[in-house]
Amino acid sequence: MWVEILCGLVVYQLIRRYFGSEEEFYDVDSSHSDVVFAVASRLEKLYGGRCFVGLRIPDQETGSRQHIDIVLVTKREVMVVAVKNFLGFIGIDKDGNWTCSAAKNNKPETYPDPVPEIDRQVAILQSYFEQRGVPLPKGHMMGRVVLPNPNCRPTYSIACQPEIVTFEKWRELKPDSKTGISNWIKDAFHGSKSELQDGLYQKLQFILSTSPMWDRLELKGDRNILGEFMEFKGNQGDMQALKNLKRSKVSRLIVQKSTLFGSFGRSRLQILYSPRDYRSDGASADEWKEIAVKPNTEVLFQQLNSKKARKFKISSVVSLTLSA
Repeated sequence: MWVEILCGLVVYQLIRRYFGSEEEFYDVDSSHSDVVFAVASRLEKLYGGRCFVGLRIPDQETGSRQHIDIVLVTKREVMVVAVKNFLGFIGIDKDGNWTCSAAKNNKPETYPDPVPEIDRQVAILQSYFEQRGVPLPKGHMMGRVVLPNPNCRPTYSIACQPEIVTFEKWRELKPDSKTGISNWIKDAFHGSKSELQDGLYQKLQFILSTSPMWDRLELKGDRNILGEFMEFKGNQGDMQALKNLKRSKVSRLIVQKSTLFGSFGRSRLQILYSPRDYRSDGASADEWKEIAVKPNTEVLFQQLNSKKARKFKISSVVSLTLSA
């Protein structure tokens, strides 16, 4: 009996060591990034445009980079979206800040009013387009603050603002059959506007696809983390194989499953990686390359708004997208 228990523990530890476990990142909070990607995915499905997530647009006024959750580019407009996954009752204090009370007994948390913040992000992005030689026609840019949490209860003074998309509006969001955009988007404009020319539409997408952006680490369990990839950690042989996986050469890598006991004690994971191509959205299928590393090889990644980088076993990683 004890021999069976001991063998079972050994097998369990081997599986954890070589094939990873979600337990190793149980303390990583990916909730905001997960919601942002979910909002971006729905916007693309509704409007057929393209969303860019986690942009870091240079701000000439401050000399720093402005984080933007989502930029949606369609043939009619460019929409800057801030996602606020607030939970509880939302009000406005005497200083104009938002207060969030998740429970009656908890002290309300205070946040800056996101409407002036999104207006500033729109101005920064418009200036950035001009710097790169593509001024956007007047009336084709706007900002929205999405409150996607079903348990978010904003006051009327917040919900009635045209820039605010409450959960109720978000849930009922549907494109207009005539214009392809919803009523809450149309309300922001006076009169109708023409579609962007194909050349301009393509230029905007190219500018955003080559703009500074946070790296994206996708973990098992449908968890996404924005931040900065630092480096790989592993034995000498694996590090030699991984030496060419730099952001200047590679845009994305995907971790493939390994055979459970194909070579006991020598399991390896296949990594597919796409060479970076600034002329298009990515390499074609036949341009992807492949290497193999041990499952305990690690990825050093610093999460957005965190001061400390942490290690993730490559066996727990689904994909890694590197910014240009």
